Amino acid sequence: MKLISIVIPAFNEEANIASMYAKLVKELEELPYRYEIMFINDGSSDGTLQEILKLAAVHDTVKYISLTRNFGKESAMLAGLKRIKGDAAIVMDSDLQHPPTLIGEMVKGYEEGFNQVVARRSRTGDSKIRSLFSSLYYKLINSITDVDLQDGEGDFRLLSRKAINAILALSESNRFSKGLFSWIGLSKKTINYENVLRTDGDSKWSFNSLVNYGIDGIISFNMKPLRVCFYTGFLVLFLSLIYIFFTLYNILREGIGAPGYFTTITAILLLGGIQLISLGVIGEYIGRIYNETKQRPHFLVDISNVDEYDEP
Repeated sequence: MKLISIVIPAFNEEANIASMYAKLVKELEELPYRYEIMFINDGSSDGTLQEILKLAAVHDTVKYISLTRNFGKESAMLAGLKRIKGDAAIVMDSDLQHPPTLIGEMVKGYEEGFNQVVARRSRTGDSKIRSLFSSLYYKLINSITDVDLQDGEGDFRLLSRKAINAILALSESNRFSKGLFSWIGLSKKTINYENVLRTDGDSKWSFNSLVNYGIDGIISFNMKPLRVCFYTGFLVLFLSLIYIFFTLYNILREGIGAPGYFTTITAILLLGGIQLISLGVIGEYIGRIYNETKQRPHFLVDISNVDEYDEP
């Protein structure tokens, strides 16, 4: 009998762990599969780990990993995927905004032969401003990157063992899972569902976190910003040469007049702004190269809180 693994990163979700487990088991018991539920405590400062330990002490199907600090959702997901033993895995959030009721439909897609079964949420309940910015972001990222990302698709998905192994083969430090899931290709089925609003606890995604996550998505899968800097530099050089020749022509024809304060300041600000923006873009790439060269592990496990799973 095949094994289905549920991978659940959790950061300060003490209020949702027990409810999440109960709803998961209700759905998983209906399937003709064995299952394991892998919780990853991502350095929580509340009672999240204690809630997980309570479940693990009573239920053999509950496994867990506790990281030494908050490494972020990307690293927590990777930690879970490295340790599960299932023939397929379902990645879910621990805040119950990913409905466990979709598990049966996901497994059905897996049985049909799809390597990825992706749950795509609607924007119901989101503010109009957030929906607008999300739509614009996905249009932008799909126009400049080498992967295809769909608005509403996230980490809530089923991965076959083939897809899991493909993800684990990608060792980069700066991970953007949405892009990685798209980059590996493989057959995919999409399931649509209505957005579920959080009932307990607070969202861990601040505005700054969302902005940084968006930047990661743009930079992780293309070098076009560098190309833009290259072409912009040539354009500014070309326009500057035209301006120089035009100014020289006027000097030769009319003589030297009073220095132009406005023209000088405009040129300085324009060139300075372009240079600073270009340096910022280049710096982002250099910073990522620097992080990759250090080859630090994606996460560290708190060995005082481990179950029978060994380090990879």
